[in-house]
Amino acid sequence: MSPLRPATRAAAVPPSATAALDAHAKALVAAGVAVINLTSGEPAFPTVEPAARAAAEAIAEDFTRYTPAAGIPALRSAVAAHLNRHGTAYEAENVVVTAGAKQALHYAFTALLEPGDEVLVPAPYWVSYPHLIALAGGTLVPVNPAPEAGLKVTPEQVRAAVTERTKVLLLNSPANPSGVVYSRFELAALAEAAAEHDLVVVSDEICDHWVFGDARFASVASLGPELAARTVTIGGVSKTFAMTGWRIGWLAAPAELASAVTALQSHTASAPSSVSQRAAVGALTADLGAELERRRSELDARRLATIKALDEIPGLRVDGDPEGAFFLLADVSGLYGTMHGGRTIGSAADFAELLLAEANVAVVPGADFAAPDHVRISYTVPPEQLEEALERLADFVSDLS
Repeated sequence: MSPLRPATRAAAVPPSATAALDAHAKALVAAGVAVINLTSGEPAFPTVEPAARAAAEAIAEDFTRYTPAAGIPALRSAVAAHLNRHGTAYEAENVVVTAGAKQALHYAFTALLEPGDEVLVPAPYWVSYPHLIALAGGTLVPVNPAPEAGLKVTPEQVRAAVTERTKVLLLNSPANPSGVVYSRFELAALAEAAAEHDLVVVSDEICDHWVFGDARFASVASLGPELAARTVTIGGVSKTFAMTGWRIGWLAAPAELASAVTALQSHTASAPSSVSQRAAVGALTADLGAELERRRSELDARRLATIKALDEIPGLRVDGDPEGAFFLLADVSGLYGTMHGGRTIGSAADFAELLLAEANVAVVPGADFAAPDHVRISYTVPPEQLEEALERLADFVSDLS
C-alpha cells in the first residue's frame, strides 16, 4: 500500500459536483461542442469596472506583499459598512476577509465545532455544506421541508431536529440551489428557535443582492442584538460584483470568534490576495447602485423567462418560489419511465446525462443537493443562449416516449 494514501477525512471528500460539471461543460465547449452551460454558479456579467481599476492601481503601486491576516483595514471597514446597509451593526473588528465565502464557511465550522457536533441544515442545500461540516468534525443533520411548504422549513421542524449534540443552525437565503428567499419574519422565527436551544446561527448571505419581485432580503444579524450575538454572517464579492475568480469573501461575527478565525487564517492562507483585496475595496466603495440595479433587472427577466418556459414543458415542475439567487430546481420525476434512444430515464441524473448528450445542455442533477428528483438550472447565461437552451430542453422532452 502506498505511503501517500490520503487520510480518511480527505479520502471521504468527493470533488464538488457542481464544479466538476461546470468544468466538464467548459471542456466540451473548448473542444468545439455547442454546449450551453446552465450549471454555473456565477453571473455572466463582467467584473464591475471600479474593482478592475482598483486592482490595476494596486499592481502599479506594487501592492503585492503580505497583508494583515484579517484583511487590510480599508476592506474590513468597507465590508462592515456594506453589511450595515441591511441594518446590522458590524464594525471592522468583527470582519475577517477570506479567500472566498467557501473559505469563510470552512473557518467558521472549524472554529465552532467539536467532534460530533451537529449542524442543522435546511434541505435542499448547497453541495459543499456536508463536506465543510465533516472536515471540521461535525455532522450535518438535514431539516426537510414539508411537501407543501415551498422548499422552506419551519421553526417547529428546527425544534424537532435538535438533539443534545446540536451546535449550529445553518441558514442560506437567498438559497442555493432552490432560489427561495426567507422573509424577515420567517428568518426571525427560525433564529428564535435556534436561540431557545442556545444554537449558533451561521447565515450564508452570499446572494444578498439577487432578490426579485416582491421578495426582500433580510440579514439574520439585523434581527436584534441578542440574535446578532449568536450569528456568524458569511458573504463576499463574488456574486454581487461578478468577481468569482477574485476570491474575496468574508466572515462577520462577534469579536471573540473573529479573532479565533483570524488566528486560523494566519496559519493557513496567511491572508487573501493583496490585489484582490484592493479590487474589493474598489467595488464596495464605488457608487454602483444604478449598474447593479440594471444587472438585477436583466437577471430577473431571465428568471421569469426560465420559469415560464419550464412551466410549459409537460413532466417538469419548478419547485418552490425561486425569488432569489440565480438558480431554480426543476422536478423531473414526472418524466421517469420515459425513454430516449433506447435508454429509460429513472433518475434526475439520467435526465441530466441524456440532456447533455442529446441536446448539448448542461444542468446539475440534484442528488448532492438533497433533492434527488430535481435538476438545478442556473439562468445566468446571456439571454440568447438561455432562450436556445430552453428550446433545446423543450425539444428533448417532446422527443421522449
